[in-house]
Amino acid sequence: MADNPPHPNTAVTGDEEVNDNPIEQVRLTVPITDDPTEPTLTFRTWVLGLASCISLSFVNQFFGYRENQLSITSVSAQIITLPLGKLMAATLPTRRFNVPLTKWSFTLNPGPFNLKEHVLITIFASAGSGGVYAVGIINIVKAFYRRQLNPVAAFLLAQTTQMLGYGWAGLFRRYLVESPYMWWPANLVQVSLFRALHEKDKRGKGGLTRLQFFLMVFVSSFAYYLIPSYLFPSIASLSFICWIWKDSVTAQQIGSGLHGLGLGSFGFDWSTVAGFLGSPLAYPAFSIVNTLAGFFVFTYIVIPIAYWTNSFEAKRFPLFASKTFDSTGHKYNITRILNEETFDLDIPSYNGYSKLYLSIFFAFAYGLSFATLASAISHVVLFNGK
Repeated sequence: MADNPPHPNTAVTGDEEVNDNPIEQVRLTVPITDDPTEPTLTFRTWVLGLASCISLSFVNQFFGYRENQLSITSVSAQIITLPLGKLMAATLPTRRFNVPLTKWSFTLNPGPFNLKEHVLITIFASAGSGGVYAVGIINIVKAFYRRQLNPVAAFLLAQTTQMLGYGWAGLFRRYLVESPYMWWPANLVQVSLFRALHEKDKRGKGGLTRLQFFLMVFVSSFAYYLIPSYLFPSIASLSFICWIWKDSVTAQQIGSGLHGLGLGSFGFDWSTVAGFLGSPLAYPAFSIVNTLAGFFVFTYIVIPIAYWTNSFEAKRFPLFASKTFDSTGHKYNITRILNEETFDLDIPSYNGYSKLYLSIFFAFAYGLSFATLASAISHVVLFNGK
């Protein structure tokens, strides 16, 4: 009986078959080699990983309250923990410690700081850098409703909502985790950085190694960031339309990059560019064009038509705002419609006060955020149904 031919996504080297990936970008970026002798869950991994996770979760939550949010990704921890890991490898003792009443033993320093430890530390950092969505609920209850949640209830709310995603990933592991077609372009950037930091690269004549190029860009970007973040914050959003027609409300609505449609405005602050959509350097062109097309249609066609035709009384409220309003255009007074004792909606008070209104921009943004949930299912059915 003839042997089965190798899988089309498999490369044959000698007598062994080496699994490869069907995605070209992954094949060109991620090596398929492995060294099983390298230690992974070491003392350095736990110390630096937990420290990175806690630090990034605190910093991102702290900066998340800014109007123009600043997010520090796990790449920062990826860069900082490399010299720390090598310092620990050079200074910690290599003596082995035995765990009482067991056969287990461990050492604080199993050898040189390796790639696998670095990757695990970055995974720790990624777990903390994303933030906890349920914290927004806790903040809203305290800031807007002036009520205090029980710390245990708040903690359980945060934990259960965070673990829900891991649960779904486990239930659909075959499709979401193990499938080689489920790849994330942003992760390839980190893989390239790992290779630049750990692999020895020969410098070509007149050129730079990957590590040298990375260090040059890193120092330059850090130095430049001082300009928009500290010296000249105003360059985060520049609008010629607002400069020309300084006293026109319509011009401010059309041209403002912070409180309007941003037509003709631009910014020199990278956090303005990448604060909400992520780095445009990491994603394929078709994804960026798709996002740009949807943004253009809704921001520059649908929303202006809805606003200037006064749909849903849109002109009574700001064009661009995330607050809630009453029928007079003022900020909605939540306390007027709540029952203080039961913390429930008081229907007679609500009917006697006003309906709750949103700005036209916020209404479309909220509606589209729900539509994306259904679009994820329809996209998979249409493009990957078979």
